[in-house]
Amino acid sequence: MTTLLIADDHALQRMGFRMLVESQSDLTVLGEAENGADAVRRTADLGPDVVLMDVRMPGMDGIEATRRIIASGGRSRVLVLTTFDLDEYAYAALRAGASGFLVKDAQPEDLLSGIRVVAAGDAVVAPKLTRRLLDRFADQFPVEGEDGGGQVAAKLEVLTEREREVLTAIGRGWNNTEIAGRFHLAESTVKTHVGRVLAKIGARDRVQAVIFAYNTGLVSPDSHR
Repeated sequence: MTTLLIADDHALQRMGFRMLVESQSDLTVLGEAENGADAVRRTADLGPDVVLMDVRMPGMDGIEATRRIIASGGRSRVLVLTTFDLDEYAYAALRAGASGFLVKDAQPEDLLSGIRVVAAGDAVVAPKLTRRLLDRFADQFPVEGEDGGGQVAAKLEVLTEREREVLTAIGRGWNNTEIAGRFHLAESTVKTHVGRVLAKIGARDRVQAVIFAYNTGLVSPDSHR
């Protein structure tokens, strides 16, 4: 069972999300929060698998709440939801450590899929949006554990040639199906490669792998699909 906390300052919005989530046999809502500070407290108390986080809330907003939740080192992952499909919001959310970014008018099945993907440890950001964000903001994203290049170079060195190819493909926004087709691999094999890449470079999810690929020069803003 995947557990959730819903953080949104609109009661009707929280109710709608709760009804959708609890219509699924594998999802359940542990609690709700009406602002960022409440979301941080309730996440610490309840330890949900996923926090559905609104961006614009009174007092502490969803970006700062996300930053604090991730910084706490807990197991909860954050899926940011907003009414506004703006690069700046998505960038801020991902920089804060969110594992996903969706607009609130997404189809119900996309939201449910996003929750499950984030709970499973992957990231939910459309490849098109990922490329657009990183073309604009890649040099501003931090590389975790960066020490002037030493640790980053060491992480690249431990990748096999195939793993480096897969990391480059991830950086270009390719999904597993596209990677499998390009390299003539089974999708199950691609998933294995992706998992090994994430582990070796110390990336929490696919979004961090994309950031890593940009910051190490494997992918550049003018790279083509």
